[in-house]
Amino acid sequence: MSMQVDTTAFAGTDPVYVIAEEVFSSMIDGEPGFLRHWDGDPPPIVDAMHAWVDVHGATNGRVLLSTERSTADDLARALLQMGPTEPVSDEDFADALGEVANIVGGNVKALVPDPGVLTLPQVTHERPHTDPEALIYELPLDWRGSLVVIGLWRLL
Repeated sequence: MSMQVDTTAFAGTDPVYVIAEEVFSSMIDGEPGFLRHWDGDPPPIVDAMHAWVDVHGATNGRVLLSTERSTADDLARALLQMGPTEPVSDEDFADALGEVANIVGGNVKALVPDPGVLTLPQVTHERPHTDPEALIYELPLDWRGSLVVIGLWRLL
């Protein structure tokens, strides 16, 4: 089963990048310019955190966001308008990273005909099971010098 994505509204640009750029510039940074494509091969993610939402419908899929814990803390601080050294509680951390995955996932879901239902976001240290053969698309991003990876997966 293949996933058909309607990209006509994006005029030849990468729709996942456009979605991520809009989410980061409006919700996290308050202005554009802090998110860009990763230059070169991305390094391994150390102390990884993962947030994802699943789409259940005609095509089952997963939108998975992965980054280092320190980057996720910075994302939470920015999203929650906290000070740069303010401690991030586990609850705030999970809410913020889950919200980013949820908004990106909801926008990606809107690109798929008959997309179905979006699950609630999950946030864990452990990467959820994804079959390497089921990878549809992976986008490594540079947010303020830190790696954030968005992956789209078919759920088999």
